[in-house]
Amino acid sequence: MLGAVVVGVGTAGWVRIRDMLAPLPGSTAERLSVKGFISRRNLEPQQGVGQISVDEAVSREDIQVAFVCTENADHEASVRTFLEAGKHVCVEYPMTMNYEAAVELWDLAEQKGVTLHEEHIELLTEDYKELKRQVQGKNLQQGTLHFTGGGLRPGFGFLAFSGIARLTWLVDLFGQLSVTAATMEEDAASNYSKMTAQLQTSDNKPLTWIEERQPGLPRAKSINFQFDSCTLTQLPPAPRGAVGLFMQDLVLFSDKLAGRVSPDQLQTERGRVLHCLELAQKIQQVCRR
Repeated sequence: MLGAVVVGVGTAGWVRIRDMLAPLPGSTAERLSVKGFISRRNLEPQQGVGQISVDEAVSREDIQVAFVCTENADHEASVRTFLEAGKHVCVEYPMTMNYEAAVELWDLAEQKGVTLHEEHIELLTEDYKELKRQVQGKNLQQGTLHFTGGGLRPGFGFLAFSGIARLTWLVDLFGQLSVTAATMEEDAASNYSKMTAQLQTSDNKPLTWIEERQPGLPRAKSINFQFDSCTLTQLPPAPRGAVGLFMQDLVLFSDKLAGRVSPDQLQTERGRVLHCLELAQKIQQVCRR
């Protein structure tokens, strides 16, 4: 068994505790045992799990794993703290809001001989899996992915980082990308923000990624992917999966801890995560020029 601590008990942290208390039967997630949670607030036990301090978590020998579920701005410091203590870490995306820091953290994990895993449940949804099946083998000519959502609270960072799930879709679907242009529109009075990034595939096909945020905007994704054989303008309908998204991610992380994920797969995932963070940083830099 591997003892785990959950850092942050918002929605994601609460689900992490729940899933470890009732893991998928027969999966490697059954090897995880939640030992406590960490919060800036003084809280009553959550789902029967008690609160502990960071110092206790990093020093206890029966805690080998940390789940970092805090605001984006706090991810880097928490990940670094637990990696330096020799703990395995699962962190919600984005692990950092700085590409160079992410490289440092991954190198630190390798030095310590522990696993660093960045959660990307957006790749595990049934509609995305169906979209990927429909895109496979087609030759993209141009495309657009437009996301809308409510306003973001402080601590979630620049839109290219807070919305990196959408960028991850594009990289996973179409491979390595480059940034050709990017703009940012903001209205502080109405808490409105809109980022438009012009991207390009390795064979010079244009992709547009738009993140638009304002209180009251519906949470939605719209696509327009034009291929040489057809055009996709709607996400394909797909039935809800039998296993929850965070549980699927928990099993994937647990499989890594159990040595059941191949080195090639680990390297591919690391390359994708770092490429997306590098793109997000480049978009931010272009928008601020």
